[in-house]
Amino acid sequence: MKFCIQLLLLLPLWFSLKVKGDAVEVIELSSNWSISNQNGSISQVVKTLPSGVYSALYGDEILKSYNDINMRWIAYDNWTYTKSFPLDMDHFKHVRCFNLTFHGVDTIAEIRLNRRLLGRTNNMFVRYTYDVSKLLQNDNVLEVEFTSPVWSALSKARQLEAAGRAVPPACPPGRYHGECHMNMLRKMQASFAWDWGLAAPSMGLWKSVQLEMYEVALIRDVDVDMSRNDTHWNLHMSVFMDVQGKQNFNAELVFYAVELLSEPVVINYTSRPISYLSPVIVFDQAVPIDKVELWWPNGYGQQKLYPLHFALNAWLGSGVAEIRAKSKSQKSVRVGFRTLELVQQPAADAQGNTFMFRVNGVDIFMKGSNYIPSHILPELMTSEMNRTAYLLESAKEAHMNMLRVWGGGIYESDEFYDIADSLGLLIWQDMMFACAMYPTSEDFLASVREEVRQNAKRLSHHASVAIFVGNNENEAALVQNWYQTNDDRQRFEAEYRQLYLGNVLHELKLVSHSARPEPLVSSPSNGKASEQHEYISPNPQDTHNGDVHYYNHLADAWDTSLYPRGRFASEYGFQSLPRYTAWTRIQNKEDELSALMSHRQHHPLGMLPITTLVSSHLPLPLPDDTTYEQALIYLSQVAQALATKLETELYRSLRDTQHNTMGALYWQLNDVWIAPSWSSIDFNGNWKVLHYWARDFMAPIAIVALYDKPSKALNISLICDQLQVNTDDLSVVANIHLWSQLLPRNSTQWPVTLRPNGVHYDKIIPLKQMLNGEFNEHNAYLEFQLRRQEELLARTYYFPSSLASAVGISDPQLEIEISSKFCLQTTTGVRNSLSLTITVRRPAVFVYLELTYYPYRHKFSENGYIQNTPVHVVYVTVEAPSCLRVWFKSFFSILTVNDFMKRQH
Repeated sequence: MKFCIQLLLLLPLWFSLKVKGDAVEVIELSSNWSISNQNGSISQVVKTLPSGVYSALYGDEILKSYNDINMRWIAYDNWTYTKSFPLDMDHFKHVRCFNLTFHGVDTIAEIRLNRRLLGRTNNMFVRYTYDVSKLLQNDNVLEVEFTSPVWSALSKARQLEAAGRAVPPACPPGRYHGECHMNMLRKMQASFAWDWGLAAPSMGLWKSVQLEMYEVALIRDVDVDMSRNDTHWNLHMSVFMDVQGKQNFNAELVFYAVELLSEPVVINYTSRPISYLSPVIVFDQAVPIDKVELWWPNGYGQQKLYPLHFALNAWLGSGVAEIRAKSKSQKSVRVGFRTLELVQQPAADAQGNTFMFRVNGVDIFMKGSNYIPSHILPELMTSEMNRTAYLLESAKEAHMNMLRVWGGGIYESDEFYDIADSLGLLIWQDMMFACAMYPTSEDFLASVREEVRQNAKRLSHHASVAIFVGNNENEAALVQNWYQTNDDRQRFEAEYRQLYLGNVLHELKLVSHSARPEPLVSSPSNGKASEQHEYISPNPQDTHNGDVHYYNHLADAWDTSLYPRGRFASEYGFQSLPRYTAWTRIQNKEDELSALMSHRQHHPLGMLPITTLVSSHLPLPLPDDTTYEQALIYLSQVAQALATKLETELYRSLRDTQHNTMGALYWQLNDVWIAPSWSSIDFNGNWKVLHYWARDFMAPIAIVALYDKPSKALNISLICDQLQVNTDDLSVVANIHLWSQLLPRNSTQWPVTLRPNGVHYDKIIPLKQMLNGEFNEHNAYLEFQLRRQEELLARTYYFPSSLASAVGISDPQLEIEISSKFCLQTTTGVRNSLSLTITVRRPAVFVYLELTYYPYRHKFSENGYIQNTPVHVVYVTVEAPSCLRVWFKSFFSILTVNDFMKRQH
């Protein structure tokens, strides 16, 4: 608010006293469009943009039942968006330039104004701008004619095949129920289906359309690169302008940084005009260090952001802009002051290089997840920013400090990165290429270059953007022959280097930052070590360099010896199913749940990875059991949480070992529909068991107990991400529990310490030292608590045998009561809060609560927990449009592993 007041005081002063001219005018062409299909048999009014044909016709009904197949006809037709709009040409007769700007066109289209062709689009990630100064009339008709992306992709693929330059993969696996040749188009690759998502090959105006009226130039993007010395921060700023016409022009730029500088900075281009061929203003500004508060990733400090404002006045000729000339444009950004390095130096084990992010001089373990698009229909992403904010806030709540924006989706909205800035979530930003080879025709490469230029300029100033990466898994796909490229390996290697080195990375380096590492070519890769192989390494998954992706779908996920000891794990994970009620709400009455689950399970191995993960350690009923689907859903979430916890804890514990692992980003944070997937938050925003557990296993202070097979011992590690920590009065309490009884049956305690921003390797405890006498691997389990006197700092469990074979688990005689409730009005809606008192007479294993009555997004204080005390209180918050007055305990369902042990016996 302080910034706004100061800016309001400053801007009128400059605009009224310094120069003449008027503000650039922008008319939003967002309302009252219509769409029609090719033969005119279907027409629909579109009230507002963003829009796509799926959502215009049916909202988000594609997400229900089998509509991903039933509505596929939409993608096979061609569609035209039409808008009529008046313009008083006499009123705007003094305007020199009229730009018609499309901020997002999905994807293959012809654009016409008053029956004159403006241009053709082929890239949904590119902003298209047309000079329409000579075409506008008092009454105008704007048409955007879309060609089916399915048939467009097929046509391009056939052209390459005819020339002997086919680019695989041709089609996705059959289980995807997808469409072919996604890699032919510069379109969200996941639109054609993925192993976690449906095919919805959309068309439409997925971002705004604007008529921009100005004299000669307007500000489009601003980049701010920061570096520091002993006394000052230097801001190296680039103000990128859009221009029409072929004339150099004069300009004056005023720069405001009201929290950093006492006066505005004025930069004049009156005696030396700006070239229309390179319309950018570059300048530096020093700021004393003592005026700046650092920006830190989540968990390490505050996220102080400083507003910067740029005001441009641009005109032709040596004088000043005329009073009525629309010569003034503005742009505001928020920046955070921080240094960020990707440290790749010879590792202590003398094998390869380190791979760790150093922020403000501090080596930080990156913990987080991978982010996919928030909706399969891109036009609905911008209208659902509440969903995006919720997902990012949930990531912060789970103590994450990094998210990887995956390369098969989109470059996210400005709001996404603004939120990430404010939450301290660093962004590993893939460019939008994933799991495929790609064409290298000149028109394709030209489109890619513009895509990279525009998006890099738009995103570069954000404190959250940590690194750009050229693609997702394409180096690994080429080297490991995923798509039978070995038959023409030389060509594919040349095309790979041409696309990523000659084009994508070339453009990224134009906006390279001293405050951001050099881009990586691929993920996974050997990072810096890839250079010696010209960025196609013999083993892109080398654990001694760069980052790794790891999946092993049918192995025992409890066996931590399976997992790679790499420098940085940027992708790994396990599938689970969304909660039972989520499925019932997308079913039609005639849908059979098991068949719908199978249809939406796109993994090439079907349900086998989930059933293997569950049945190896948990009591999964037989498929003919009436509770099978419910059990599979619940137990899949528990199994996913257990496995991801173990793998993440392993990576965190390897930080200060010879492996020097410094990152763990599990796959994946979010979903695009209700389906089997690797997500920790379902499409409705409800946390799975994994996300509840992530709050603990990614906590700044954590205790880890990992079993080592060769020594048959538990390695106890204490992890601390805090830069300063109180080490007084710390102890570990080791409790031995029987599955048949509440409360611990045996307890030992010993003093410990914590290592700030590191790992304290505490004890190696032979398992037989704890499990002897009345305790054995089947009737007992272990609990380890890190405490400061009576304060519980962290807790973990170790289960010596599979729970399916555990002895003593029986009916806990669980009861639930609603002990309190209240309603609170917040800035985002109404929050209903309840306290649930849960009582048991015997241990309840992985108590799982689900709100089944109300269809609203909700969150429990914990879920999937072990209750080994008689009474426990769980809190739940429910987001709703109003206060929910009626509550009964029957509105909640509760499941435990005990329920299915009982059925099994």
